Amino acid sequence: MRLSVVDAGSNTVRLVVTDATDGVPLPVHTAKWKLRLSEQVAPDGHFGERATEELVAALRRAAEIAARWGAPEPLAFATAVVRSAPDRAAVLRAVAEETGIRLRVLPGEVEAELTFLGVRRWMGWRAGPLAVFDIGGGSLEVAFGRGRMPEFAVSLPLGANRLTNEFLGDGDVPSEKELLALRRTVRHQLRDASARIRWEHPHTAVATSRTFQQLARLCGAAPGRDGPFAERTLCRGELRRAIARLAALPMTERAGLPGISAPRARQSLAGAIVGHTVMKLSGVKTLLICPWALREGILLRYLEDGADWWADVGLGPGTEQRPLGGLDGTAVSRLPPRPAPPALGC
Repeated sequence: MRLSVVDAGSNTVRLVVTDATDGVPLPVHTAKWKLRLSEQVAPDGHFGERATEELVAALRRAAEIAARWGAPEPLAFATAVVRSAPDRAAVLRAVAEETGIRLRVLPGEVEAELTFLGVRRWMGWRAGPLAVFDIGGGSLEVAFGRGRMPEFAVSLPLGANRLTNEFLGDGDVPSEKELLALRRTVRHQLRDASARIRWEHPHTAVATSRTFQQLARLCGAAPGRDGPFAERTLCRGELRRAIARLAALPMTERAGLPGISAPRARQSLAGAIVGHTVMKLSGVKTLLICPWALREGILLRYLEDGADWWADVGLGPGTEQRPLGGLDGTAVSRLPPRPAPPALGC
């Protein structure tokens, strides 16, 4: 049984074709298109014609490749860069009309839940009560749970690219004033979610996403060529020292550091500050790096709960977006809340 998934993210459109015969999605082919959509959209978030055309072309190509590898229509989804676009409906309509793909717009909370599922399956039950952190280009997802799905899941507007655009200027070495403003915003946004994680005191804390993977490599973790089964960790103290290294360099020179790719060099400092802050406020000293994340979570949920589940996730053209629940438009948990944690100082 072949299945494929397409992730339209802030930086890259990525296709993964898998063999899921035994209920485990094992990749057989991958492809990616570095569109850097977050850099193409207007300052107010509008996609416009050029970004929409490039997204359509990439999705059309992804569908063709998936079909060549024996997979049906890809499970295609978009994250924050499309979710927050004022012209989102026009973008989704263009994708549907020109490719036949119904691109799903996942609420941030659903991203967090599905990422948690992917991590849980990779880490296994021995991980116990589990906290998961995922830094994307537009948002940060945080989740905690003891079982298959999380008891707490939240999405916050703390994506590495979003914060870079808002706080860190055009590429020079950032000023102390810029860094202070960024840190204050990150701490404020993380206050409640990190207090919940700290109160739950997870047995295992896990990070996923390219941002965390590259930061772990910068801090000494095994390179990608060692494969997905190499154990990789990220220590808070090492990350704090890495922030100083990144902050001392202009964006164009960060790509010379271990693990920092040229496309993500610009946003690496903001990602490091978010990662270190969420670790510190959550009381986490070490993160395990997990290779499975949102894409694997979608495939696993599809395999376990069937096509009807996917039909109800996200929304296509001509339908209204499900409310996310937060006062500022960010997602909050739909699951029964646990008792309020005690107030914790930052």
